[in-house]
Amino acid sequence: MAYDLEEQEKLDALRAWWDRYGTVCAVLVFVIVAGIVGWRGWQWYEGHQAGQAMSYFEALESATRQQGDDGVARIKAASTTLRSDFPKSGYTSRGVLIAAQALQSRKDLDGAREQLEWLSKNGSDISLVSLAKLRLAGVLLEQKQYDQALAQLSSPSAAFAGLYADRRGDILIAQGKIAEARTAWENALKELGSDPVAQIVRLKIDALGGA
Repeated sequence: MAYDLEEQEKLDALRAWWDRYGTVCAVLVFVIVAGIVGWRGWQWYEGHQAGQAMSYFEALESATRQQGDDGVARIKAASTTLRSDFPKSGYTSRGVLIAAQALQSRKDLDGAREQLEWLSKNGSDISLVSLAKLRLAGVLLEQKQYDQALAQLSSPSAAFAGLYADRRGDILIAQGKIAEARTAWENALKELGSDPVAQIVRLKIDALGGA
């Protein structure tokens, strides 16, 4: 097929451009396509992981309604899988809190403590970590590990300041430190304001009388 001079010049210019930039263009296209495929693959992976974590979370919730040793074993198994395979999932942090509560209600304090210690060290949600430390202090109080319990209550966030002060008072009164417990509860009242928990704290202070 014959080309006139103008068409031939255009073809020559196109070949020259392609010789110079063709490889770069091909690489860019590959990178863009690979990025799209990779992003979609990552989205699929995250969705798959979330679905798996949700399944174990639901299994854990179901196990908390089961009585006896089998229920305890299932709670611990589900929580262990969540923590080992899906440590960053939101289902895991909430599942650990549920597991700890269930184990504590069954008087498995060591089991509850282990759950809460994991969340305190590995959780990424500040609110859930703060709640875990508050509950851990309660478990340690039941175990009469008073110094360790108090250590969980240092540097509370503003949202938990009142609850932490209340729990500190509980620990101090268990140690027989009445004056310090009163001070802690009075601080709790200031922080709690109109929170219904404040009424319970007031009852604790009133029970001290003039002591």
